[in-house]
Amino acid sequence: MQLNKIVEFHKALGDLTRVRIVALLQQGPLHGQAIAGKLGLKPPTITHHIAKLREVGLIKEKRDKNTIYFSLNTKILEGSAQAILTIGKEITNVEFAVTDQERASILKSFFTHDGKLKNYPAQRKKKIVVLELLVKGLEFGRVYPEKEINEYLKQYFDDYATLRRELIICQFMYRENNLYELNPPELWVLK
Repeated sequence: MQLNKIVEFHKALGDLTRVRIVALLQQGPLHGQAIAGKLGLKPPTITHHIAKLREVGLIKEKRDKNTIYFSLNTKILEGSAQAILTIGKEITNVEFAVTDQERASILKSFFTHDGKLKNYPAQRKKKIVVLELLVKGLEFGRVYPEKEINEYLKQYFDDYATLRRELIICQFMYRENNLYELNPPELWVLK
């Protein structure tokens, strides 16, 4: 699927009313007046939003005498929603594809024999490999205070603030109110 089609699909769903229309149509076909009534909106407003959803192929129409019934095109909905995940994997897999041999070479170049980080890599791919190793010592589902994260990172590298910041930037961890938690691996940049 072309990237611009995915963008248009998500723009079409970037409106609360359109998301509500999609949710209503999941229950079955409805005509414009029924949609307007259920959402408490005027028919011209519904017509506008239906047109936007029709442009990206999310809505199918069926005429019955003078009434047009709208239904959800679930194939387009599922395909377009899935496409962004596929593209995301393709982009990250190409950008961050690292063989086991490359990974071993990177780790050997940047870590001492006793496990200390010699220096922090500048190249993005190498950063990801280093950060991936660092998070292996953290527990998934556990919330860490900043002081504890600092102490953990200090055992690898004196500039723990850089490592901490990079863990957030590369989405290995989530931070709120100086509390840190590992993100699911699906959110990590390398996946």
